[in-house]
Amino acid sequence: MLVFAAKSIRLANGSCNLIACTSHLLSMQASTPPLSRQISMVSRNVTSQLTSAGLLRTQGLIGGKWVDAYDGKTIKVYNPATGEPIADIPCMGGNETNDAISSAYDAYRSWSKTTASERSKLLRKWYDLLMAHKEELAQLITLEQGKPLKESIAEVNYGAAFIEFSAEEAKRVYGDIIPPPLSDRRIFVLKQPVGVVGAITPWNFPLAMITRKVGPALACGCTAVVKPSELTPLTALAAAELSIEAGIPAGVLNVVMGNAPDIGDALLASTQVRKITFTGSTAVGKKLMAGAAGTVKKVSLELGGNAPCIIFDDADLDVAVNGTVAAKFRNSGQTCVCANRILVQEGIYEKFANALVNAVQKMKVGDGFSEGVVQGPLINEAAVKKVESLIQDATSQGAKVILGGQRHSLGLTFYEPTVITDVKNEMRISREEVFGPVAPILRFKTEEEAIRIANDTNAGLGSYIFTNSVQRSWRVAEALEYGLVGVNEGVISTEVAPFGGVKQSGLGREGSKYGMDEYLEIKYVCLGNMNKE
Repeated sequence: MLVFAAKSIRLANGSCNLIACTSHLLSMQASTPPLSRQISMVSRNVTSQLTSAGLLRTQGLIGGKWVDAYDGKTIKVYNPATGEPIADIPCMGGNETNDAISSAYDAYRSWSKTTASERSKLLRKWYDLLMAHKEELAQLITLEQGKPLKESIAEVNYGAAFIEFSAEEAKRVYGDIIPPPLSDRRIFVLKQPVGVVGAITPWNFPLAMITRKVGPALACGCTAVVKPSELTPLTALAAAELSIEAGIPAGVLNVVMGNAPDIGDALLASTQVRKITFTGSTAVGKKLMAGAAGTVKKVSLELGGNAPCIIFDDADLDVAVNGTVAAKFRNSGQTCVCANRILVQEGIYEKFANALVNAVQKMKVGDGFSEGVVQGPLINEAAVKKVESLIQDATSQGAKVILGGQRHSLGLTFYEPTVITDVKNEMRISREEVFGPVAPILRFKTEEEAIRIANDTNAGLGSYIFTNSVQRSWRVAEALEYGLVGVNEGVISTEVAPFGGVKQSGLGREGSKYGMDEYLEIKYVCLGNMNKE
């Protein structure tokens, strides 16, 4: 059996029951401190509002119908800021996934034959609904993922933009005419949808990682079976509800969640699924790639990163600090393009480290619904323990914690924004993806050394350069072995540019016109005997 996650899945019998969750929260109030009670009250109010708006869906979507797990088992979804349950969702497996695949396959026959204009109009309606419900979706993201509400709103804008862009690009899937080698031949090229797509998405961007895949898939004429993370499935279900309201036909978009290995095995084994798209860890991506070989599926993978952020002596210090903070601490450091190693040229090393500390220590940590908060909790206890392990390893080898370096006084999975100096490239914190609010600063002397250190990794997703030299920016950008390079900018993701990595950070691209090709097959057609009347 293919293993997709090491996280334990807590099971409960029976269907989803928000009333039971609410009762559990109320019973905890007497034993929780005032701040926790305040956070809990806000969470309950948000949950109530989402339920009233019809956006708190707690069932899977198969063939246009909301369904429970066939055996009645459920999983709890927790608020990482409080540790309290939000809802119970179905713990689905292979049987439900196979039915979702059949539904997508049946829908593909008609959806693939709709005109590009029709698909475009439906996707545009979906985009309009996502934007109309931006506040509710953002609240849901903060509720189940923990990021600050301001970041959640930005994610809705970002995620919806992929649907808008896909709606526009649906009408621009062009073929080609090729001059023939013989006078009685005519050669043309068609681009056709690949078929049913299996999309497996992570917890750190519960909306955008889905729309970035489903938008172009549907625009090209594919249908989809989406498996969101069991940690953050509610946003995916809300987006699916809005797709139904937009008029996207039953079976075109299906959502299953629960037993990740069983769902993954079903997607890989099915000959009706012709494409797997995945965002997540490199280890799981490799297993998916191997599993897809059995039926020779098309695969696109956006995997782990180890992003270098290179600060040269000639950089504008304010620009470099602000860009580094944005690249490192967005989503509490839980993104695949977060600055994982901050390489600073020796001439400004101390000056930059002090400036970074001054900026980071001003960051407010807390529940994502609280005013002024810019750092929320980590997703779970395992994430905190990984951060602690990496910091312990670094300090045992001579690295110095100059800010933070411990759990936050708020408790649970909150962690202090941290800055570490005297970090070496051989330390685990430089070799592994931290996925937490920790900024390790390494020292380098020359441009050549910076490039060597930056490229000394199996990863190759995001990277950043800060310099005032145009010539250097070109030289270094070309030399870096990464799919993405930000120059004097710490937030570079956009729907109009191709997103993806090289080396063991993945295959293929998402976003832009190049991302559309991931969901298309090329067909060559040759017409002969064209000179005969």
